[in-house]
Parts: sequence; structure tokens; C-alpha cells
Amino acid sequence: MSTPHHLPVVAAVDGSDDSRRALEWALAEAARREADLRIVHVRQYAPGLQPAVLVAGPDEPADDQVIGAVRKALEGREGPPPLEFISREGLPAAVLPEMSTEARLLVLGSRGRGGFASLLLGSNGVAAARDAACPVVVVPPPGRVVHGEVPVRPGPRVVVGVQTDDPDDTVLGFAFEHAARTGARVQVVAAYPWPSLGWTAFGDFAPTTVDQEAAERETLRLAGEAVAGRRRSHPEVEVDLFIAAGDAAGHLVANSREADLVVVGRHRRRFTRPAPILGSVTQAVLLHAASPVAVVPPTPAERG
Repeated sequence: MSTPHHLPVVAAVDGSDDSRRALEWALAEAARREADLRIVHVRQYAPGLQPAVLVAGPDEPADDQVIGAVRKALEGREGPPPLEFISREGLPAAVLPEMSTEARLLVLGSRGRGGFASLLLGSNGVAAARDAACPVVVVPPPGRVVHGEVPVRPGPRVVVGVQTDDPDDTVLGFAFEHAARTGARVQVVAAYPWPSLGWTAFGDFAPTTVDQEAAERETLRLAGEAVAGRRRSHPEVEVDLFIAAGDAAGHLVANSREADLVVVGRHRRRFTRPAPILGSVTQAVLLHAASPVAVVPPTPAERG
């Protein structure tokens, strides 16, 4: 089995405009990582013809028009990354997570050829982000409107969400490593609930006497502690801390405007949720962010 350093970046293509944009992103990322790029097309059966058991066919059937078109589009391209073209038959929502076990990164478009125009995120993107063994980058269509004005300094920027009461160092590591490769700074987003509510003697919620400035200072302290180790391992990466009251998903989406990447985590498994799930914040960011979104799975120990 290949070591993680030698695994390829996998780009899923289906001939749609979204998948072409995802392929461009994957080409650049594979070159930055000095990795091979495996370009995959999963040819899906009509629902009524889907076999119960999928049989692996040749890697690249001669009649795969999508792979043929991608090959032609990339003819004459010079320089890295080395390219590999693969066709598979089956359900993309099942095949792509399976292929992710031999990938360091899976990249796909927000909505493929089969998506309905009214859907902002296709079912294949949801399944890959939820089930893949490796990080998944979903590249959105251009022109997504993001509401809310967030003043940010100009320059390349990687946005990462931090849950201060349970920070995920794997997510932070992905964000800092991408920023180091691209020369971007990391913008850490940490939200705290406000107003702070507590139970009353009558079983209702009521605002507490916790001071908002104190809550903000404590969130800032915890966020600083969460990233301290990554700051030491990546001293070349500049870090901004964005602390705000309210909804974490809303702040991440607002900060995605003109960002290079937004990095979020997948829910770590717990006794109460043994199956992989995305979580409401991650789903909202995938649906609405203006920039590509990286969904980072838990470590193998946490997944188990």
C-alpha cells in the first residue's frame, strides 16, 4: 500500500462545467503537492439498470467520451503533475468514497451533470464529503452571492473554523499546510453564542449575567491556545483571529468571500453518532460558501 506522501490527488470529472473548474483546481493543487493527479470518471447506470454487484472493468474503456474530452483538453500541457486517467462504472456516491482510500485528496465540483439546477450541492458531493477516507475539496460555481460584510485584509487567505470547546487539530493542520504551500495567511473563525442562556427554576431559558466582553475574551483565549501548536510548526504562516458572536456557519460563509479556501471538519464519531455525518455547520458552508471548501475527516482512530 502507498504511503500518504505518495498517494495521488483524485479529481472526479463528468463533463459538467463544475467538474472542469474542479479539475483546474486539482491540477494546481497536485502540482503544489508534487503529487500525481488521477482523473476519474464514474459512468453511472440508469437507476433501473444498476446491478446489485459492481464488477470492475478496464481502467479506461475506449468509448469513455468524458475521459476522451479531458485528455484532448489537456493535450500539449507541459510540466507537473503527472496524469493518470481512469474510468469506473457504478454509482459515483459509492465509488468515489471507495477510491478515496488510495488518495491524499479528492476534488470534485459542487454539482455534476446530473444535478438539478435548483440544487446548490449535488448528492455525490454530499456523499463524498461525508464518507471519504481522505479530505474532500468541493469547488463551487462562480458568482455565489455571500451576504454579510466582513472587513478583511487583502491577500491570499485560508479560512478555518475552530470549535473552541473541542478544537480539531487535524482540521487546523490541513489549513496551515495549505496556507504554507500557497503563501496565504490563515484566518481562524471562532464563534460564541450570544446572548448566553441558562435554565431557570421553571424549566425555561433566560439570558444569564455573563458579560459579552468576557465571553469574547475567553473565546479569543481559547482560539489562541487551539492554534498555538500550529503557529510553532508553521512560523512562516501569518494568522488572523476572527472572533464573533452568533452562528459559526454564517461567519464562515461571510468570510469565504474572496478567500482561497474554507476548511471545516467532519463530525468525529461518538457513541451517540457512530455513523459518519457532516454536521450542520459543514453542510451550510458547503451549500453557501463562495470559495472552494475542504472537508477534513477525523483521524482513523477517531473514525473508528
